[in-house]
Amino acid sequence: MSTAPQLVVHRDKELMAQAAAARLITRIVDAQASRGSASVVLTGGRNGNGLLAALSAAPARDAIDWSRLDLWWGDERFLPEGDPERNVTQARQALLDSVPLDPKRVHAMPASDGPYGTDVDAAATAYAEELAGAAGPENHGPVPTFDVLMLGVGPDTHVASLFPELPAVRETDRTVVGVHGAPKPPPTRVTLTLPAIRAAREVWLLAAGEDKARAAAIALSGAGEIQAPAAGAYGRSRTLWLLDGAAASQLPRSLYPPASP
Repeated sequence: MSTAPQLVVHRDKELMAQAAAARLITRIVDAQASRGSASVVLTGGRNGNGLLAALSAAPARDAIDWSRLDLWWGDERFLPEGDPERNVTQARQALLDSVPLDPKRVHAMPASDGPYGTDVDAAATAYAEELAGAAGPENHGPVPTFDVLMLGVGPDTHVASLFPELPAVRETDRTVVGVHGAPKPPPTRVTLTLPAIRAAREVWLLAAGEDKARAAAIALSGAGEIQAPAAGAYGRSRTLWLLDGAAASQLPRSLYPPASP
């Protein structure tokens, strides 16, 4: 069952990144207090990396027990290990290398020079198996119940590497698939599917900048998920759109939260 999206609109992208980082710290600390550990799915792109950089700079980051945090990825560019375009490479630079994570709990998606070579479908299957191995009976499915799953929203409404009308966004059974012929480079990618995304307790969609305004308006206006993948991304208990003023500029005022400036 989908949860109705909640909107939080910030003045600019810097404030959005700082506020989202503070929100994420709180969610992780709360999850660790109640269940002993926390699991978060990271996103790449300028908004995902901006959030991680803001988290790195936040004094409250030390409230997190980094050794009891599992990190996963929503998608990855199928490139060699260490490639600067890989989401995990950018995440390490923005945050991960500066905090005491347990390396066994950092679940990077396979690289194109890894054990599966250039077989992106085998890499996707392996990541699905890793997710399934981390899921307990309480998760009622083939992926863990992530505490927070973050997604950047593309100008074309794509999330993760689920692009409008392409096969991956239509997937209803598998949790991870290889993407061939993505409309933005690189064309070969690994991505979670909508069923895996919807296993999360909370899904946060990040959009900042005027180039995201139309995508936010389309996805929040009742569009179908095949045409607007962001419309199909929602969490079990909460779906949160974190926007800056520019990205929210084409939304009807009726969608704005009461306290928005």
